[in-house]
Amino acid sequence: MTNAFFGGIPADHDITPVDEPAGDLQVVHTFDDGPMPTGVSVSHTGRVFINFPKWGDEVPHTVVELVHGVPKPFPDEAWNSPAGNDDAGALVSVQSIVVDPADRLWILDTGSPMFEPTKKGGPKLVCVDLPTDTVIRTIVFEPDVALPTTYLNDIRFDLRHGGGGVAYITDSSDSGPNGIIIVDLETGEAWRRLHEHPSTKALPPHEFVPVAEGRVFMERSDGDPPRPVTMGADGIAISANGERLWYCPLASRRWYSVATEALRDRSLSDEQVGETVIDEGDKGGASDGLETDDKGNVYATNYEHNAILRRLPTGELQTIAHDERMLWPDTMSVATDGFLYFTANQLHRQAKYQGGEDLRVYPYWLFRVPIHAGPVLLK
Repeated sequence: MTNAFFGGIPADHDITPVDEPAGDLQVVHTFDDGPMPTGVSVSHTGRVFINFPKWGDEVPHTVVELVHGVPKPFPDEAWNSPAGNDDAGALVSVQSIVVDPADRLWILDTGSPMFEPTKKGGPKLVCVDLPTDTVIRTIVFEPDVALPTTYLNDIRFDLRHGGGGVAYITDSSDSGPNGIIIVDLETGEAWRRLHEHPSTKALPPHEFVPVAEGRVFMERSDGDPPRPVTMGADGIAISANGERLWYCPLASRRWYSVATEALRDRSLSDEQVGETVIDEGDKGGASDGLETDDKGNVYATNYEHNAILRRLPTGELQTIAHDERMLWPDTMSVATDGFLYFTANQLHRQAKYQGGEDLRVYPYWLFRVPIHAGPVLLK
């Protein structure tokens, strides 16, 4: 017997459509218990570091190194044992970790567990010398830079400027101003740019409705009406030549770039800096993380489609990875081994987005995909 509707295909033939994966996706590590990871960074010698922000899970260590597949507190137990949210000598709640062009690990501490208001001493940058695993620099942000509402999200480096280089940080706050923070790594001085610029803001719900796993992504606390996600400038990446800084709000399908020279020039007004912003267009879906490589490509995670896309220097977009296990691809790290590493942590399944019910299921994943390119090393 055949089914005429399907052009003579036998009735017992399996014609169930499936979502086909794409890319050479490789599993690096599975997180089979414990808190959800966000950040990953890989050193030039292949060491893998992970961080866990304090969003409600029990987090024994907010930064770890994967040593033979086992998470070890990094740089040590003491640095992962803060006395309070304003402890300048310990890690409070880390959102991002990034190996810089000199192969040092910089730890971006939000100082904001559970997105609580920040206090001076909490929001900071901590630099770890990897040959010795010792902290060699701590930059504590002043309250006019890390505002009470600030959520320090991600960071990129260019070591060619000034005596020690500069860093660029996104403020993705969902309850206060958004913008880009610039840090002079020699002096520790920091300042805000693109403060409340439209490109750093979440799009309003009449312009953008995010979708994850086919469901509208909104805050759905138990008993309260749904609320739109309002997180602003989140993903960040620096161009291969260091001239443009790319960034994107979490609640948007667009990405933008701005002239790094303007960000560094404190003689310019914020309006003049804003004049150098370019709307780089639609990137195929909403993103959490951005990254670049030394061949001029720009990468964007895509939490709406369980994918990672790559924009070539020509402007063409390509899918380099797509898989049903890539539930909320979060942070990416281009390593010297030619792979792009990234976490997938089911962020959208947290109770705050699911009516009070935690729908996350172990494992969380650390993946990698070959890209045949290296990291941007501006030094």
